Amino acid sequence: MSSHKEAPGIVNDAAADNTDVYAFVSPDKPDTVTLIANFVPLEDPDGGPNFFEFGDDVLYEIHVSNSGTARADITYQFRFRTEVRDENTFLYNTGPITSLNSANWNRRQFYSVVRVDKSGSHTQVGWAPCPPCNIGPGSTPDYADLANAAVTSIGRGGKVFAGQRAEGFYVDLGAIFDLGDLRPVQELNAFNKMPAAPGINSTLAKNIHSIVLQLPKSELSSHYTNPTDPRATIGVWASASRQKTRLYNTPRPGEVTNVGPFTQVSRLGNPLVNEVLIPLGKKDLFNATQPQDDKQFAQQFAHPELSSLLPVLYPTAFPHLDKLNKSGTPRADLEAILLTGIPAGVVAGFQNYTGPTQADMLRLNLAIPPTTSSPSNLGLIGGDPAGFPNGRRVFDDVTTIELRALAGATYKLIDKSYKPDAAAGEITPGLTSSNTDVTAENTEHYLPSFPYLGVPHAGYDVPIDDTPVKVSSY
Repeated sequence: MSSHKEAPGIVNDAAADNTDVYAFVSPDKPDTVTLIANFVPLEDPDGGPNFFEFGDDVLYEIHVSNSGTARADITYQFRFRTEVRDENTFLYNTGPITSLNSANWNRRQFYSVVRVDKSGSHTQVGWAPCPPCNIGPGSTPDYADLANAAVTSIGRGGKVFAGQRAEGFYVDLGAIFDLGDLRPVQELNAFNKMPAAPGINSTLAKNIHSIVLQLPKSELSSHYTNPTDPRATIGVWASASRQKTRLYNTPRPGEVTNVGPFTQVSRLGNPLVNEVLIPLGKKDLFNATQPQDDKQFAQQFAHPELSSLLPVLYPTAFPHLDKLNKSGTPRADLEAILLTGIPAGVVAGFQNYTGPTQADMLRLNLAIPPTTSSPSNLGLIGGDPAGFPNGRRVFDDVTTIELRALAGATYKLIDKSYKPDAAAGEITPGLTSSNTDVTAENTEHYLPSFPYLGVPHAGYDVPIDDTPVKVSSY
């Protein structure tokens, strides 16, 4: 998965587990940028009686680097506060929740937003409401309206939302962690020779908790009009931090006091980096490290383990990749895509280079306009410069894109003599966003406007098999 439960230290800390980060020029408001950070992986919609929520004891942050240093020049900090109206009921709600201040809603959550930049700290939102989780037609009969009511103004013409959304990342977990099986080509797999089959979306009926910011470009950079200007590219990542000491108050069971400075326990820039590239012994270190210090992990990008495994798993499909691996040549293509951004001259008419500092950040060229007519969910390798690795849109098929890059499809960009294996341009887990036109509702419930990730699946609608949940209006 993109970064769900990816490190030993975060597996049992869902509230602080940063699962996905998105950054894109808003397709319906191209003078703005949308930043999304997701937390709390693999939410089952029918998760009562205590439904999922953000952690009151977690410091959530979205960081932006606009100076080419891979250091945070602008940070948006989010803190949450939970209120319980009636401690004498076990119920999350005692009747239909028809508004954000409904007396029937018993456990509510609020959040504040502080912007930190070179001029200091500035409170921009003071305790805005989150919407409830989507329980079902009896409890949340007009869920879309509740979510819309939770959209709050921020800064100069911006918007912010924090709450539950439909999981937008799609992945075939059951196959890919079964010795790298890819169902569409599994007849070629050395350990799993079965007839080809479509992929199965493991996150189809899951929800997530999202922090969504939409800001004018001018709030993030003063250079956003010329796509050839390196200063037009920003770096984006998100993190979660906890205070160093936790005290369990025995006189009041369940009450916890957190003290001391905050320490980072999770972070995410590019998808699948800590999940796939970083080895087990370094995953927790990676989560605790700041992007400007990522040079220590560069070996995993230059010589990725999965690239070496593909010719073993699919012994007839990747002879050219096998030869490249055995040559010991560093994968400069992957280092550019994931660690520095792509310099001008590598891909015709495109660049999102942030300088030589190696750092795991999503890199978004603010001056490249959104693709609103037939966008490709394969992003740049699909001929669409508005998609990953130029930022990341909610529907981008990042698993296929990165698999093809790891398989050698992008190495020809830095070595014209290299001929990628035919399989490198075709490899895929066999999933898609169903309709890459974000104006149409599809399996992932993407929306054409803020907050883009769709209405969360309702607990009432959870299926008993792999049949997709029904599309509900509540």
